[in-house]
This record gives sequence, structure tokens and C-alpha cells, in this order.
Amino acid sequence: MKRSVVKRPPARRPSVAVIDIGSNSVRLVVYESMSRSLVTVFNEKNLCGLGREVQSTGLLADDAVQKALAALKRFSALCKLMKVGKIYAVATAACRDASNGADFIASAERICGVAIAIISGPREARLSALGVISGIYKPDGLVGDLGGGSLELVDVKGHRIRTGITLPLGSLALQDASHRSSKRAERIVKTALAGVPQLAAGEGRNFYAVGGTWRALARIHIIQSGYPLRVMHGYSIPAAEALDFVRRLRRLAAGNILADIEAVAEARRPLLTYAALVLENIIRLAKPTTIVFSTFGVREGLLYEKLPPAKRAEDGLICAARTLNGLLSRSARHGEELIGWTDRFVRVSKLKETPDDKRLRHAACLLSDIGWRAHPDHRGEQTLNLITNGNFGAVGHQDRAFLALSVFYRYAGLADQNEPPAPIRALVSLAQVERAKILGAAFRVAHLISAAQPGVLPATNFSAQERKLNLIFEHRMVDLVADRVGSRFKQLARLVGKTGAIVRQ
Repeated sequence: MKRSVVKRPPARRPSVAVIDIGSNSVRLVVYESMSRSLVTVFNEKNLCGLGREVQSTGLLADDAVQKALAALKRFSALCKLMKVGKIYAVATAACRDASNGADFIASAERICGVAIAIISGPREARLSALGVISGIYKPDGLVGDLGGGSLELVDVKGHRIRTGITLPLGSLALQDASHRSSKRAERIVKTALAGVPQLAAGEGRNFYAVGGTWRALARIHIIQSGYPLRVMHGYSIPAAEALDFVRRLRRLAAGNILADIEAVAEARRPLLTYAALVLENIIRLAKPTTIVFSTFGVREGLLYEKLPPAKRAEDGLICAARTLNGLLSRSARHGEELIGWTDRFVRVSKLKETPDDKRLRHAACLLSDIGWRAHPDHRGEQTLNLITNGNFGAVGHQDRAFLALSVFYRYAGLADQNEPPAPIRALVSLAQVERAKILGAAFRVAHLISAAQPGVLPATNFSAQERKLNLIFEHRMVDLVADRVGSRFKQLARLVGKTGAIVRQ
């Protein structure tokens, strides 16, 4: 009698953490594993203000040091509790500029039990750029990383990074150097940015805003504009609108109207006016077309840099979709087979498709079954929310909404009464809505045929005769043919301007 062999589940890859000791905040981020698409499992920051007096005294303030060391003790304990596999620790402007920075780092290393790298300004600029490259699809523009102690500027295009520059224009540094005088701060900013060569290359391109205080500005803009998504990463504003917004915000800050704004941490509110001032002057000088906010920065860049070249070259969106497919779908292999099935459909139906369209279609295939555990009446809206608010990068908000709509139509169907929320639909063009409906209709056919089980879709194919589109079943799969399959396929064929028919081989 044969003994059954029990397969052990694959070993979990070790988690990885980054301790980031910045001039304003000290933060711990724990990621599920070292991968192309990072998944955050824990994220905590403490606004310690290490750099608040470095410009005036040259020292890290004693109370800030004690607060930071207390935070690091907690972070070290958390890493042990969570059994983190590998910890990386970095420190930025305040620690490299303060005369007592080395003493603080020595104390911090004893607490954390790991070496802490004090990174230079150019190194910080490079890591910020790598973070943007890892989290933004085909970036093209200037990366500006505004911390508490410094501003890093660096030009990126695709995977190319030019030489960066660091300037003492961090929000805390500017507050300290100006003695909280807005006029003095404005003179400092204008003098520091005058003639910066990186800014000359910004005209007509994107400006990627990295850093917590700039993200706070974005959060205020999202709330005030009634924007339907609360995802900060990839949020974009036309530069002219951003310029008007930061000017308005500075006027409100001058009147102390921002003091009680609940969307921003209390310790960060006084810094908003300095962050707005720096962004205003960058927009004036660099003349970008769009401001894009990125939550991917130094920490993500540090881990992205450590990946093998082949992993760095992978598409972050496809990797994220593949991870969700493996975790949430009934069959990860079926999602992969659906890619091939829709490849054949697009080719035979002669549906026009750009490389970017194809990329999004492949991602949608991988996401098409992730909502199956929800109640049938709510799978569409639940999955739409999951995708529109998903914690992954390498996709802009418009494309994120397109993916969500494609899977929404797969679950909810195409009837008029099943339309998605208007604010989400408004994020995409009418052409994209129609394309999302085609994809959703294709998914409805494929999942009905296969019950999301692998090995079925490869046994079906397509053929076309003038305006007729055929769905062909191999002989071994003909028992899966049903009237409902036929009616759904006819609906799909109509969406691409054809009549549809089922063919049994």
C-alpha cells in the first residue's frame, strides 16, 4: 500500500525592516519580505524633531534625542517580537550635520543591535530616486525629497538617474534658520534654489514630491477637492493648480487658520507653510507640468537597490497583482491562464491595444478572482474598493481605477443598474470605461466556463469570419457548453462589434 506524501507548504521568506532616522521623524517599516512589490505589514513613526535646532546650534536637541532613543527601544522590541529576518537602519541630514550626531548614532546602534548608516546628501538623493523608480511606472522628471533637514533633487527617466543635489531646505531646518520668519524663509529658499542645474531640466515634465510634509499637503488637497480616492501614492495635481493651492495654503498658515487641521499630525502642522514655500518656488523655477506625490522614497529605494538586476527589471504592478492572485484567488494558475486566453481573444477579435493597455489587461486578469469570498451581491463593490485603495505602486490613479472597473464589471455585470460609483468612473475616460466593460465581459465568460479552475481555458480558442466571432471548445471540454455561456459570449462579441457563436470541435 502506497504511503501518501503530504506536501509541506513553501517556507515563508524572511521579513525585512527599515529603521529610518530622519530629521523630523523616526520610523520603523516592516515588509513581508524582500521583493519587487513590497508589502507593508507594520509602519510606525514618531515625530521626534531631531533636526529642529541643528541650523542654529549645530546640535541635536537633548529632548529630541531622548524621544528618538525611546522610540528606537520600542522599534527594536517590535522587531524581536515580529521575528524580523533582516533590519536595515539609516540616518539622514540631522545626524550627518550635527556635531553630536555620531554620539547619538552610537547610542542608537547599541539599542537597535544593528549598524546605522549615516547617508550622504547625494546618496540620499539616489535612494529617493530609486524609490520613485520602484513605485512609479516609467518615471520621467525631477524627484524632490523634502525631509526635516534637507531637500534632495535628482533627475530620473525610466531607470536612469542623474547626479543629485542636497540643499538645507528641509522644513525643520528652514524653520530654524529663518527663526520662524516667513519673509526670511522666503529669502533663504530663493537664494538656495537660484541657479540649481537640476531645476533647469524640469520644464514640461513631472515633479515627484517625496516626504511626509509634502504628503500632508496632498492630504489637505484631496480633502478640500473631494477627490474620491484616499491613496496618497500616485496622486497628481496639474502644476498650475498646485501653485495656486500652495499660495493659498501659505496665506491660511499666516492667519493661523491651519492650526487645527485634523488631517495632519499636530507636530507637522507648523511645517506646512515651509513645505508649501519650497514647492511654490520649485514650481516657479522648474516649470513642471504635473506634481506627482510618491510614498515610495529612501526606504523603498534602499531595498530596491538590494534586489538582483533581474528582479529590479520586473514590473511592480504585475508583481503586486501576481501576489494578490496567489493570496486571494481560487487558483493562481487560472489567473495566469486567463492572460493567455485574453491574449488570444484580443488577437482574433483585432481589438486595438497599446503596450500599456496590454500591461493593464494582464494585471486585471490576475486580479479578476480576488473577490470571490465576498457575498455575491457585494463582490463588485468590495473588489472595486480593494483595488482602488490597494497598497501597491507602479500604477497611477487613472489606471488603478481602470483595473478596479474591469473587475467590478466582471462581478456586477454590465446592466445599467449595476454601474459603479460615479466618482470612480469619472477618473477614467469614456474609452477606458468601454474597454473595462469589454474586459469585464471577457472575464465573465472565462470564469463561467472554467469555474476558475486551471486547465480549462487552454482547451478553448477563438476564430473569426468577417463579423462573426467563434468561441471554440475542444472535444474534451464540450460538456461545459451551456446556454448561459453562449449568451455571455454573444454579449462580449457585441461589445467588439461582432456576432458571437459557440463551436464544438
